[in-house]
Amino acid sequence: MRIDVTQDVFRLAQAFTISRGSRTEAHVLTAKITDGVHTGVGECVPYARYNETLDSVAAEIKALPETVTRAALYDLLPAGAARNAVDCALWDLECKQAGKRAWELAGLPTPGPEITAYTLSLDTPEAMQAQAAQNAHRPLLKIKLGTPDDMPRLEAVRAGAPTSRIIVDANEGWSAEIYADLAPHLLRLGVQMVEQPLPAGDDEALIGLDRPVPVCADESCHDRSDLSALKGKYDMVNIKVDKTGGLTEALALREAARAEGYEIMVGCMVGSSLAMAPATLVAQGTAVVDLDGPLLLAEDRKAPLLYDTAGVHPPTSELWG
Repeated sequence: MRIDVTQDVFRLAQAFTISRGSRTEAHVLTAKITDGVHTGVGECVPYARYNETLDSVAAEIKALPETVTRAALYDLLPAGAARNAVDCALWDLECKQAGKRAWELAGLPTPGPEITAYTLSLDTPEAMQAQAAQNAHRPLLKIKLGTPDDMPRLEAVRAGAPTSRIIVDANEGWSAEIYADLAPHLLRLGVQMVEQPLPAGDDEALIGLDRPVPVCADESCHDRSDLSALKGKYDMVNIKVDKTGGLTEALALREAARAEGYEIMVGCMVGSSLAMAPATLVAQGTAVVDLDGPLLLAEDRKAPLLYDTAGVHPPTSELWG
């Protein structure tokens, strides 16, 4: 087999801002693995929060032996973007070799569409209200917060989209005290979940805290090895294939987390339809789906995922799996 990795850039439809900064492009890595007849593809989005860069992740992929298998991969690379791209490319390759879809190989039911959140970029309350009004037809909106001016923004979004369900991502920007102070207002405004309110390394304060609005672990949960540290702190876990290091671990984490009583959210980085495709399998029947990356792009892959009123649909075999 041969493993190749390339960098691809996708323009965003508009500048995307969270508390950590803004971007106008999505920079991703595409792994291609060929056996001489078939080629499998996978995409990852290196994330600086996890000390990943395009160059460092590409180097990890290029250093792999060309005989790598999905089983061996988990001893060669840690959870993260590099392993994700290769794991998903190997799934795609196996599907092409077998003439079967990924869910068949995984022993899963045929997937269907799932309603996905649509993320509003961080901005002034007035601009966010306008964004919310433009997207008020969407059943689920996600708001990026984690600043001193969160409440005016949240009030503005609710005014702009009075009937949409709302989830909030604090991006590690709050404290336990801020969450406790905001919780009654979050309830009043119909917020259904708060993602990662406290820094991942400083979330012990969640133990014993009254959580009237469920709290979801994002940066605090990458793979199954993190589950034991979440006890008493979180009600949900956010599974992202870029964090788990691929579809293989994402599916295993979903089952392990459910067995321990956690609700499941399936999220994404800002990437193309190829990055979302494996996650649509993990998203089946979960409490919250946040696979809106392609909706934020001005351009996408060939044979992109279908988004309609039923939600995000599973990929065609032309795209992946």
